[in-house]
Amino acid sequence: MSEVHKPPGYMTEDLELRVVSGPPRYLALTEGPVEYLSIAIPGGVVVGYIYANDEDDVVGWLSGSALDQQAAHSAYFPWMMKLRACKARGLLPSAALDELLRDDTGAAVDPRSHVVPGSRRRAPSLAALRKATEPAP
Repeated sequence: MSEVHKPPGYMTEDLELRVVSGPPRYLALTEGPVEYLSIAIPGGVVVGYIYANDEDDVVGWLSGSALDQQAAHSAYFPWMMKLRACKARGLLPSAALDELLRDDTGAAVDPRSHVVPGSRRRAPSLAALRKATEPAP
């Protein structure tokens, strides 16, 4: 008598879908007021802004220069990793900005970019920040 081989279960049974997520992240958009930091590359060229709003649990990146997309991402990447760590520890967005300032003060933490000293400011909205940081025509 020959043995009948059945196909494995994954080929004959319905698959059960599971929701899988990435690391904890702050939301990216808000209609409310924002605090922000200017981020520059070596040489002092401002390449973007990291903004935050505690009420909406928002931290995001606003590109602010004519750098190509790859260079802008390279400048933002170390900050994105730090912000993910801040979120994982449950920090409010404004506390995350405090930590970025504290960690970057007086030391070249990452050679790709740094917080511009004294650059922490407020804007009435993300739209206002975008308008205020647009390159002049």
